[in-house]
Amino acid sequence: MLQKITELLQEVSSVTLKNTGDLELFRLKFLSKKGLLSDLFEDFKNVPPSSKKEIGQKLNLLKQNAQEKYNSLKTELSNLEDITSYTDLTRPSYLYSLGSRHPISIVRNELIDIFTRIGFTVSEGPEIEDDDHVFTKLNFAPEHPARDMQDTFYISRLSSEDSSPRDILLRTHTSSVQVRVMQNQKPPIRTISPGRVFRNEAISARAHCIFHQVEGLYIDENVSFADLRQTLLFFAREMFGKETEIRLRPSYFPFTEPSAEMDVSCKICGGKGCNVCKHTGWLEVLGCGMVHPNVLEACSIDSRKYTGFAFGMGIERVAMLKYGVNDLRLYFENDLRFLDQFKSAF
Repeated sequence: MLQKITELLQEVSSVTLKNTGDLELFRLKFLSKKGLLSDLFEDFKNVPPSSKKEIGQKLNLLKQNAQEKYNSLKTELSNLEDITSYTDLTRPSYLYSLGSRHPISIVRNELIDIFTRIGFTVSEGPEIEDDDHVFTKLNFAPEHPARDMQDTFYISRLSSEDSSPRDILLRTHTSSVQVRVMQNQKPPIRTISPGRVFRNEAISARAHCIFHQVEGLYIDENVSFADLRQTLLFFAREMFGKETEIRLRPSYFPFTEPSAEMDVSCKICGGKGCNVCKHTGWLEVLGCGMVHPNVLEACSIDSRKYTGFAFGMGIERVAMLKYGVNDLRLYFENDLRFLDQFKSAF
């Protein structure tokens, strides 16, 4: 018996296995209830008392070695299976595609960076607003078409004929944030209000019912239209290039007087005229003007002491001009083939 145990010890120490099937055969041979170790312990009962100590020590050593060998081989084969199951070592390596910011986020962050460098702070407000902040305090007449259901998403409306300050709606512009700033902050005020706005419009390549704006407001003593023009010229050249020129065309907005539309020189044709700018050499970017005295008074600001200017632009519009995108719907479809083209540090 002692000789058999010695032979089995040598066999256990020298065994090598190739797969889990061989491992199971090893377990059945040595460690199972019907294995060699079980038989040896059964035969140990018949060993003479004088030899029990020596044979018992050898038998326990065999059991210990067999169990340790089984455990180590099991771990080794398990790790090998994990590698071979999930990794093809012959497969060539490739670079993982990294995500990028959405073009609207890129342009929004660029706009914020440009205006904060000249002293503007960032203000935000609720997307669900009341009529008072969206229309009334911004000098919109009660019969103004912007209040109509065809233009505005109303959540609750007390009357279909007359507007009420308690009418609740989705804001149609971020000018409502400017109203809140003017109500809660004394001049001087210099702030921009980026955010999402909603208008009841048909979705097309040039329009959407959801879009994003950045609106700016500057109120202080002796603020002039020249200050407005210089601010917008700085913005245009920082956003579209140092050679960019601007022009201001007379326009009308209820909350500014005088009002203007700002165009930038077309960077695609250099102002010579092309299909993008409709052969005019100019591209419309934003609306602006001097804050109407009625707006200042509605927000408890003395219009005889303070003046100010305001401007507002659609972020999608700026992004379309910056990147040459001709369909507004692409910004909302989450097509990775489109989004993967935009990389930025912002």
